[in-house]
Amino acid sequence: MKLSRQFAVFGSAIFCVVVFSLYLMLDHGQLDSPAILHKGGVFPKGQLSILQEKIDNLEHLLAENNEIISNIRDSVVSLSESVKDVHGNPESVNGSKVSSDLLASIPLLIPVDPQDCQFASKRFAKSSDVQMLDVYDILPFDNPDGGVWKQGFDISYDEHEWDESPLQVYVVPHSHNDPGWLKTFDDYFRDQTQHILNNMVIKLQEYKKMKFVWSEISYFSKWWNVIDSQKRDAVKRLIEGGQLEIVTGGWVMTDEASSHYFGMIDQLLEGHQWLEINLGVKPKFAWAVDPFGHSSTMSYILKNAGFSSMLIQRIHYSVKKHFSEQKTLEFFWRQNWDPRGSTDILCHMMPFYSYDVPHTCGPDPKICCQFDFKRLPGGRISCPWRVPPEAIHDGNVQRRAMMLLDQYRKKSKLYRNKVVLAPLGDDFRYNEGSEWDQQFQNYQKLFDYMNSHPELHVKVQFGTLSDYFHALYKASGLEERNAGPSVFPVVSGDFFTYADREDHYWSGYFTSRPFYKRLDRILESHLRAAEILYSFAQVHSQRSKDTHVFPSTGNYNLLVEARRNLGLFQHHDAITGTSKEWVVTDYGTRLFHSIINLKKVIIDSAHFLILKDKDAYKADPAVPFLQMDDVQPVQDALPRKTIIQLSGYPRNLVIYNPTEQERFSVVSVYVNSPRVKVLSSMGKPVEAQISAVWEDATRTSTDTFQVSFLARVPPLGLSIYKLIGVSDSSSHAEYNLYMVEKESMKVTRDDIFKIKVLHSVTTGISIQNPQMKVWFSEKSGLMEKIKTKDDEKEHEVKVEFMWYGTTTSRDKSGAYLFLPDGEAKPYVISEVPVIRVTHGRIFSEVTCFYEHVTHTLRLYNVPGLEMQSLEIVNIVDITKEYNHELAMRITSNVKSQNRFFTDLNGFQIQPRRTLAKLPLQANFYPLTTMAYIQDANLRLTLHSAQSLGVSSLKPGQLEVIMDRRLMQDDNRGLGQGLQDNKITANLFRVLLEKRSEVDEGEIKKPVSYPSLLSHATSMFLNHPVIPMAVHLNYNSVSLLNEFSPLKASMPCDMEIVNLRTIQSKENMGPSDEAALILHRKGFDCRFPNKNTGLVCSTTQGKISVQMLFKELKTERFLSMSLSLMYSAPDNSNVKDIQLNPMEIATFQIQLR
Repeated sequence: MKLSRQFAVFGSAIFCVVVFSLYLMLDHGQLDSPAILHKGGVFPKGQLSILQEKIDNLEHLLAENNEIISNIRDSVVSLSESVKDVHGNPESVNGSKVSSDLLASIPLLIPVDPQDCQFASKRFAKSSDVQMLDVYDILPFDNPDGGVWKQGFDISYDEHEWDESPLQVYVVPHSHNDPGWLKTFDDYFRDQTQHILNNMVIKLQEYKKMKFVWSEISYFSKWWNVIDSQKRDAVKRLIEGGQLEIVTGGWVMTDEASSHYFGMIDQLLEGHQWLEINLGVKPKFAWAVDPFGHSSTMSYILKNAGFSSMLIQRIHYSVKKHFSEQKTLEFFWRQNWDPRGSTDILCHMMPFYSYDVPHTCGPDPKICCQFDFKRLPGGRISCPWRVPPEAIHDGNVQRRAMMLLDQYRKKSKLYRNKVVLAPLGDDFRYNEGSEWDQQFQNYQKLFDYMNSHPELHVKVQFGTLSDYFHALYKASGLEERNAGPSVFPVVSGDFFTYADREDHYWSGYFTSRPFYKRLDRILESHLRAAEILYSFAQVHSQRSKDTHVFPSTGNYNLLVEARRNLGLFQHHDAITGTSKEWVVTDYGTRLFHSIINLKKVIIDSAHFLILKDKDAYKADPAVPFLQMDDVQPVQDALPRKTIIQLSGYPRNLVIYNPTEQERFSVVSVYVNSPRVKVLSSMGKPVEAQISAVWEDATRTSTDTFQVSFLARVPPLGLSIYKLIGVSDSSSHAEYNLYMVEKESMKVTRDDIFKIKVLHSVTTGISIQNPQMKVWFSEKSGLMEKIKTKDDEKEHEVKVEFMWYGTTTSRDKSGAYLFLPDGEAKPYVISEVPVIRVTHGRIFSEVTCFYEHVTHTLRLYNVPGLEMQSLEIVNIVDITKEYNHELAMRITSNVKSQNRFFTDLNGFQIQPRRTLAKLPLQANFYPLTTMAYIQDANLRLTLHSAQSLGVSSLKPGQLEVIMDRRLMQDDNRGLGQGLQDNKITANLFRVLLEKRSEVDEGEIKKPVSYPSLLSHATSMFLNHPVIPMAVHLNYNSVSLLNEFSPLKASMPCDMEIVNLRTIQSKENMGPSDEAALILHRKGFDCRFPNKNTGLVCSTTQGKISVQMLFKELKTERFLSMSLSLMYSAPDNSNVKDIQLNPMEIATFQIQLR
């Protein structure tokens, strides 16, 4: 009967689709008023073209309608086969049928506009002069001695080269202030940074020709809060006079490998908003001297924020040498996927080893060090080359000026223009007034000498970054607004993996301290969820009778603090895991407290929004209305699930969906009884699975149980489900415990769950759902192969764990460097692990217990997106290891050759090639959210909920480093190894997709895109639904059945990156405006789009503003630059949003 009802439902659905489509066709096909007909019924020429266009549109709609009906028919057949399979073999999924209501409500086909597929499928035309993939192919990566410039070459010049066009030199004083590294952020500020900034104000006023650039707003804002109005006014005058320049202006100088683009944008936005409110400054030039490699995502973000030029430094020494030889150190950096150049931003690459003074004036560090006047004899630091600086006086100024000019001239030979940038600074420089005096007075004497001798054909002066770039544009014959690729080459690609010398590749930090990399992603997810919910609550509270009923100011302050703590952790010594242990603890404490505070914002906002009577809102901090699903006890421990107390009365469960599409997700919560029923908000029973909570491999809890069910939640909305204690049993999971050679080990049993103990494996180990069947090794409990049920094909997909040691040479692996002792060695086990197999209605899983990792692979048995992939959780503990790194390797039969793909910051995909000419560690790259391998038929994607290091060392393999424990420093300044490891939870999803219509030339393409299913899988993984139980004290409060703020799901390829309430300029609290940040994702259509569980369509990037928000009026909707610094030229309200593929756009909106 159920099957018949399902076919009836689908038959009705087909009928409705046909009728609705015909209605749309008639609606679209209507002509304008009959008055447009001329005499004799003849159409004017213009109207004929309109008629033809409408006929074409009608034909397109008919074809689309036929395709939809065809696909629905296919889906019904497919569903009927899978239902027959379940009924014919119920044991296969242990009763995996789910609510037919939910099954019928999940669309079986993604309606994708054909034009949306053209972006990824079009043939790629080479649009750049230099493609970094090609550079890696042609470079020999040898390291010959280059003379004084060890990693370069000898530079010569003709003295008369500048006779007609003088050399221009801009010496840019700077101080690189890490917001945490060897000291905490606060300790650095107290001991050094505040003195640097105080001296800056004094000395720049004293020395009118001196200039200075500053980057980190986290420090600047902290200092601003403690200085008086007189000093603030002086700072504003210095900025207006061009002596002080804010460069980049982000909260920190962000890491570009492990950071997600959400965090990268958020810290930039926080810095720029602070600058606008307090200084009225809008930076246009970016300065990144210390991140360990550079991502093209950052160049895109800067371009979109309104920057005209940028500077980078830490690039592989072989790449720097090659760019120097080709004079391509200054280039327009273009995105791989941009054929037209709309993403171009002028980039200056520093050519030498470091950003300190010995490596910035020219190619000879022994000479340049002599012009770092902080190192004068008698000071605390000296030159390693044992030739000290000399104070400049009349007796030596000629000799010393010519030495310095020689370096400037040689440096200029590496560039295409006669304009030289010479940074003058280092870490935490200018903290003493004497250094300001030493640098200014000695350099000014040198400048005066050079400038007063016209035969030298040089003009040299102190400058800022903008001074340099303005001179560069002028010398190049380019105006900023018309800058194009005519003078400078166009470069596409990224600059990973960084090596500073020899085989010292900085691929270790991609994984270092993974516990905090995971905590970072959790904070990002909570912050985004809290920002969006708070923004809706703030608007709805203004519509209440009592506009102050919702605690908007207090919650907003918590949001601002969380933004700044997340921003601080994006620093290139924070999320990278390259700080001292106590500094890591300080970062972790900040993240931990912000997660707690954001839970409060989410609770208060959800509480307010789900109430029927908003004026009845009353928050009691001692007894919160909602109870979060988990609690993290301390900053370095894994979270623990909250236990919901059940009774005979329904207990309300509020579920928040932080994603922008309607969502069908499995929700699992802990309860105190195994006898529980789940009800929808309308009181209808929802199928659920009751599982045991295991205290260890063989012992179940006697008072805690897990209930899992499939929930439907509107986009960005809240749904209500009810839990109620009952007398009869619900559907309980069943367990097989494989305990080979463990006859003496005890297993706790009860009468609730069926637990079967097996001391041998006779029938093999497998689990399955309607989508796939997975087999596991009988000895290891790890996955070995997958069968996809739609085509009955078996695929080798094997999981194994591996160890890396560190080299026996003098230089060893540390926080930054990965220097392995050769290829990975198998993780050898002395005895067969306990293998626990769970069979259930909602999910089935296999867990195996090893000494260093507890590995769980789960298959969901529910219809929808979660059924399409395998979930992997690794609980890693290597706290007792010595110089070991633990990796998870996935080996498949995918014929990937030497090609694999990694994401850059969760924003875009970068193709990679495994190169035999490079050492093993050089073939590791940052993994932020996903990596994949593919051939003509299959794509295998590893989705990650934390940033780690990844590689594909052999065809068909993906390998990810999960944790590193290293006993020594790697001589990059940290002075420590990695010995503060935590028990860490690494979370992944593995997605196997069939490919079609593969482009023959794709192997040469520098671009690739995930499928829509892959994008959605990543969103589900990184932004899980948030269940919250209503406290028992408030169970009688009247609630809405759901809160649904959007009129419909956003298009499949459109992500709401954030909806961030803007700070008020008057009182620093919340304003009545918000920043809506949207991202239209690039995606590849050449994958199946049936039965994926996606509840959305695509619209060619078009959205009507009036179709966005439900029950809210859009008063203002302005197009802005990414960080709100600039508005669109016409500054008028946007009525229709139109985004190109890959575009990120920010809108300043006001809702009522």
